[in-house]
Amino acid sequence: MNQPAISPAAFAGRIGVARRDITPPVGIYARNWGAAKHDAATGIHRPLTLTALTLQTDANSPPLVLVDTDLGWWRSLETERAFSQRVLQALGLDASRFLFCLSHTHSAPPLAEPDPGWKGGELLPAYLRTVEQTTIAAVKDALRTAKAATLDWHTGRCGLASNRDLPDPEKPRVVCGFNPSADADDTLLAGRVTDSAGTIIATIVNYACHPTTLAWDNSLISPDFVGAMRETIEANTGHAPALFLQGASGDLAPRCQYIGDPAVADKHGRQLGFATLVTLADMEPPGTRLEYAGVVESGAPLATWKRAPHRTSNVLTAIHSTVDLPLKDLPSADELERQRVACTDRALEERLRRKRDIRRALGDGKTFAMPFWVWRIGDAILAGSMTEAYSWMQQHLRERFPDRPIVYLNLVNGSIGYLPPAELYAADLYQVWQTPFARGSLETLANAFESAIRTSQVSRTQGTMKTL
Repeated sequence: MNQPAISPAAFAGRIGVARRDITPPVGIYARNWGAAKHDAATGIHRPLTLTALTLQTDANSPPLVLVDTDLGWWRSLETERAFSQRVLQALGLDASRFLFCLSHTHSAPPLAEPDPGWKGGELLPAYLRTVEQTTIAAVKDALRTAKAATLDWHTGRCGLASNRDLPDPEKPRVVCGFNPSADADDTLLAGRVTDSAGTIIATIVNYACHPTTLAWDNSLISPDFVGAMRETIEANTGHAPALFLQGASGDLAPRCQYIGDPAVADKHGRQLGFATLVTLADMEPPGTRLEYAGVVESGAPLATWKRAPHRTSNVLTAIHSTVDLPLKDLPSADELERQRVACTDRALEERLRRKRDIRRALGDGKTFAMPFWVWRIGDAILAGSMTEAYSWMQQHLRERFPDRPIVYLNLVNGSIGYLPPAELYAADLYQVWQTPFARGSLETLANAFESAIRTSQVSRTQGTMKTL
């Protein structure tokens, strides 16, 4: 029998990290809830940040660039596409090698061109330009300061997320809130970036949970729980920047949410931060693995293990592809706009606005070519799309590829709608009537991810694969 060993999932190469502040001005339009009575932000709970992470096999190789932001969602694909094109051009990047990731806080300005009448909306165009310029500057700084480093991963658990599909006790529908009778995916995937001296220079938290602690009663700009999460981790890792990557959280949120007290968001952040620190503390030193060292005969035969050097992968691949997802039979964008203009209910008007924006982005066809990304980073796989997939997605992919960490991301390079499992389409459920995608779309995208992940595993050397 081969000697048993436990090898880490890791990447060794050239890694850079840079952080910037993207806190908007007080008074900017920041209404993200139909039930909200305010439009403009009245103050700042915590600053919003943008963190760039760059990955290269060596100084001369093209980078993979990941940008983590304390932002909510794009109101239109046109706005996101124009933003990305300018950033890619400024950085000289291929679209397959760039991921702009949103934490999905619901207490930040919308990524949108303003509608007439939005109080504080006149500040949005300048803010979008600031985010764009800050993205370019942070990526350039990360590349300039990149150094030899190792990124390794470890799986932990955190109980912050709960299922948020609650059967209404009074009506035949499902409402969006804590369901104590349903299980929730509590997987926390922690990444640790260390330099050649073993010093932590960044950490990564991949966790699925809607940042909806703060809701319509809150008028402060806030990263929600992600802010205190960063603070907690960074205070215990030499102030190395902590990145948050939102997982497949379509059905997951804190059980205590929809409130106006920032202290509760901070409590949630500390819970996730401490869970991450526990996970990091459970990791072996970088560049090592555990190997079975034989039996020592004592009062009992004792199995001993030792740490041994481990050769770390330097493979980087990037796949950017599309898959056709079927659309529901939807009203036209013009019809939705007519309904919105005629609507006098503030909450319903917001729903119609969002449906209008989605319909404009999708066009009038029967399907939508959904873009998605798969990166192989050493022994780990990162996969994401612009949808809000249910947690089934990350659980499914991790079951299919149990030998590799799967870092799954919602809301990558755009925002377009939910993807619930097929069996939920018969229910009166927000995520079902909100999504423009027909039954089976989640499963279709999952199959496309599986195929791309298998393709990424074929490569044994440095490379880039792009499928369009």
